[in-house]
Amino acid sequence: MPQPGWDAADGADDEEEWDEDDIKVRANRRSRPRTKIRPKHAHAQEGFVTAVDRGRYTCIVDGVVVTAMKARELGKQSIVVGDRAALVGDRSGNPGTLARIVRIEPRHGELRRSADDENATERVVVANVDQLVVVASLIDPPLRYGFVDRCLVAAYDAGVAPVLCLTKHDLAPELVAEARAYYSQLDLTITTTEPDAPLDDLVELLRDKENVFFGHSGVGKSTLVNRLVPGAGRAVSEVRSIGKGSHTSTSTVSFALPGGGWVIDTPGVRSFGLAHVTADSILKAFPELLEVAQDCPRGCTHTPEIGDCALDAAIGPEDPRAGRLASFRRVLASLHEADTKN
Repeated sequence: MPQPGWDAADGADDEEEWDEDDIKVRANRRSRPRTKIRPKHAHAQEGFVTAVDRGRYTCIVDGVVVTAMKARELGKQSIVVGDRAALVGDRSGNPGTLARIVRIEPRHGELRRSADDENATERVVVANVDQLVVVASLIDPPLRYGFVDRCLVAAYDAGVAPVLCLTKHDLAPELVAEARAYYSQLDLTITTTEPDAPLDDLVELLRDKENVFFGHSGVGKSTLVNRLVPGAGRAVSEVRSIGKGSHTSTSTVSFALPGGGWVIDTPGVRSFGLAHVTADSILKAFPELLEVAQDCPRGCTHTPEIGDCALDAAIGPEDPRAGRLASFRRVLASLHEADTKN
């Protein structure tokens, strides 16, 4: 309906005077092709990722502590503690500054874990580690061999050297011999610690290596880190009366060891999913068996039940490798045990 004061003739005149400058056209943002060429960031500096917290990454760049974010070009690629990352932007480390991680260097020693044995979706927990130190207490909470076995499987799968650190030796020294006998056929270094005793043996094992501590809650991981790294300030708590530890450490953080090397403290867990691990990947930790297994039929599970495993044909009860075969199969069996039974 014409508005008051509107004149039809005036409207006609206005229409005749319009031109293309009077028409507003919204630009089509998709009309311009996006380039697939990404900058090479040739001048990026390498940093070491020491902590991850809600999309912010703490990195050490030439001795400077830098806070960074993930660059868009990395997409969904994960960044974990232990990564070597290329950084651009403000790397001064000054308060309020933010660098960008534009590239993750090739990894080795990826410790991976799935949510449970039924879920094959895995995630990288830490990267570029040399040793997985399974921290387990002899008592309170009690030593759970099944959980330790699972950690060893993860280490073998990742090509990482395992170490078993038994804490609270002063409370149950008689259990150390039992643990050593249980793992006697494995190439496994075992050390013990006590609250008031020096940590010389453990310090020497960790020196100049990238180490990650892993274990149940309440076994003393964070206590060890605080003793190894003065000023680390990792939270610790007492074990609950039911024999299970409280989750005190809630994040994965890497600390520089005074004598050289790094130690990564991880939150305590109650399970270790291994759905992503295969029997053949575990064999890598048993080189004397790996060569024999080359004669196994395709898809062999390396269990005695199938009857045609080359390991059984080549290794009899008196063979020096028989103990190692038994250990391999015990570790293999842990893949099929529920965490709740450990």
